[in-house]
Amino acid sequence: MRQVLLAASFGLIITLFGTPVAIRALVRQGYGQLIRDDGPTSHHTKRGTPTMGGAVIIAGTLIGYFGAHLLTWSETTVSGLLVLFLMTGLGLVGFLDDYIKVAKQRSLGLRAWAKLGGQSLVAVTFAVLAVNFPDRSGFTPASTEISFIRDTGLGLGAVLFVGWAYLMIAGTSNGVNLTDGLDGLAAGCCAIVLLAFTAMCFITAGPGQTDLALLSACLVGACVGFLWFNSFPASVFMGDTGSLGLGGAIAGLAVMTKTEVLLLLIGGIFVIEALSVLIQVFAFQRFRRRVFLMAPIHHHFEMMAWSETKIILRFWIVAAICSAIGFTLYQQSIA
Repeated sequence: MRQVLLAASFGLIITLFGTPVAIRALVRQGYGQLIRDDGPTSHHTKRGTPTMGGAVIIAGTLIGYFGAHLLTWSETTVSGLLVLFLMTGLGLVGFLDDYIKVAKQRSLGLRAWAKLGGQSLVAVTFAVLAVNFPDRSGFTPASTEISFIRDTGLGLGAVLFVGWAYLMIAGTSNGVNLTDGLDGLAAGCCAIVLLAFTAMCFITAGPGQTDLALLSACLVGACVGFLWFNSFPASVFMGDTGSLGLGGAIAGLAVMTKTEVLLLLIGGIFVIEALSVLIQVFAFQRFRRRVFLMAPIHHHFEMMAWSETKIILRFWIVAAICSAIGFTLYQQSIA
């Protein structure tokens, strides 16, 4: 427990004090957010708000994780290091995307093939390493077992598992990316989901799971500290740097705890956001009609004249309900 609280405190403090420094640096460099003309008109006032703030979340998590281990003289585990690798790798892809946007002053950064290729490379590398390198304790960070609840389910071959892990990682990282459309929406939802993973890992015995609890807590602290400046009206945006990195961390935790399918419930808010886009695209291409006024779905409610804070708070509530139900199912499965 002491390690977990220490890691959460490190993540919180680093982002609380590091984010203002990052904001000033981003402003000096002119790294402001570009707003798409086809988005809600109310967002045009946000043009120029510093972006790429997700780099602070990633830095805070890395410093907090290794700092907690150094102060408590505890060893890192393969499971924790692999999740950090996934988060940092996808965060780097997002950073390149954000940098191209602000450097070239356009709403699109990396080409679709380049962004997909970068995500694929990181995700596949993570999956291959996860099934081949156990911790010193003998805990296997991941296995070819797909499960709804831990340690039960359908076994797959290694090749199929890598494909499955890639789908989970790509889906989650892009789901968080789609959710990052309102001030504080993605950061708050991620903090709630990661808090559920912290509790799930903490109640499960084993060095590997304990280290994942420490890492999850560090991520929660980093998200909350960043949210202090990212909440409405935002002083900084996380950008793809943060959304892809956080999505990767959440997916990695699900793979390591063998709760990939349960993630569909715990991260239900990200599923809803992604499904709204898929439904909108399918309906328009097939029937030339729109189901929502605008997608992702949080923009639909904006077009219905809901205030931004009202949408954010209600989405946080939905995220909390989904995470609570998912945690309860997990807890019952190991009882």
